[in-house]
Amino acid sequence: MQIELIDLDFVELPLKAPFETSMGRESVKSAWLVTLWAEGIPGYAECVADAHPFYTEETHATVYYAWKNDLVPRLAAQPIGDPETVSTRWTGVRGHRMAKAALEMAVWDWFGRARGIPLWRLLGGDPGRRQIPVGVSIGIQPSLEALKDLAIQYQAEGYQRIKIKIKPGWDVLPVKTLREALGASMPMMADANSAYRPDDAEDLARLDDFRLMMLEQPLAYDDLVDHQQLARRLRTPICLDESIRSAEDARRAFQMGACSVINIKPGRVGGYQEAKRIHDIAMERGYGVWCGGMLETGIGRAHNLHLSTLPNFRWPGDTSASDRYFVEDLVDPPFQLNPDGTLSVPEGPGIGVYPDPDRLRRFRRYHETWRGQTLRISGGIPDDLFRGRGVQR
Repeated sequence: MQIELIDLDFVELPLKAPFETSMGRESVKSAWLVTLWAEGIPGYAECVADAHPFYTEETHATVYYAWKNDLVPRLAAQPIGDPETVSTRWTGVRGHRMAKAALEMAVWDWFGRARGIPLWRLLGGDPGRRQIPVGVSIGIQPSLEALKDLAIQYQAEGYQRIKIKIKPGWDVLPVKTLREALGASMPMMADANSAYRPDDAEDLARLDDFRLMMLEQPLAYDDLVDHQQLARRLRTPICLDESIRSAEDARRAFQMGACSVINIKPGRVGGYQEAKRIHDIAMERGYGVWCGGMLETGIGRAHNLHLSTLPNFRWPGDTSASDRYFVEDLVDPPFQLNPDGTLSVPEGPGIGVYPDPDRLRRFRRYHETWRGQTLRISGGIPDDLFRGRGVQR
């Protein structure tokens, strides 16, 4: 594969309803879509960075300039013989995992399409995992009654697990309300997105009474030590999300006892190769993983489903049906929930879906094409930053 052209599309899809977490409230899903072209074959991926550096430090702007000034020139400099080698192109480039992930995942999609096989086969997924169990994530609601109504609706639709977002002041009572409304047998979990401090341990321990599957990312993203202490204090298993950016982070977290579950988002950890390493480390130690979500369009949703075919994804992921979030998804047909609470892994080559051209045009807010010499831009300064300011380049 020799990359010949790259299409960048910035899209904005209105959400059916605002989605609120401890970090803020979203009413629109905005994302970069990247399409790599070689030999007339596309490879698609979606970058999971946000507009603001709340979930991680990366943003739409940092992703663009990381691609333009450092990542794309290295990726396009020579032919790519194997998608597993892509990360070696960026040796020495620190961070920018979301930017790296989108390019790497587009390469994986290209290889699947070029070879005429679904991506799960390239990744080494289990042939028997063609239907992926999925749950649903419910944001912070304006009232307990609204929360209960939504949860009951999703339970009736067949979702296999309910996750709710929590924060200080919106935790014990909402969890108690849902446990009573959904019954003792409904799998439930809570996600704090780093909203708590170590001295909140006593309050968090009250959640033990409600038989949660796990408590996700209660403390700061860079604090494994206090997660270790909290894990000793709670009966509820601790799941880490933002804290795990690499296989090495996973190894340390398990070794310390900071968690017993990891939420793997390939877009967060730098792509499939690193996601597979985290998956394998957990499996070697007897721990399970599951695949979270970032309100992705159908392109990112397809990527997550293919990853979830690996054997150690033990719990339903956050890869809900398209109509959970969007009136219209970018892909057609959209992802639909099966009666048994699963989503079907697309069977076509690569990720098995394409962005619908008409929908892409309607939701696109910006487009840029890089080809030829522009694929080999060098330097670290945005092109026009110092234009006309007397700076010699």
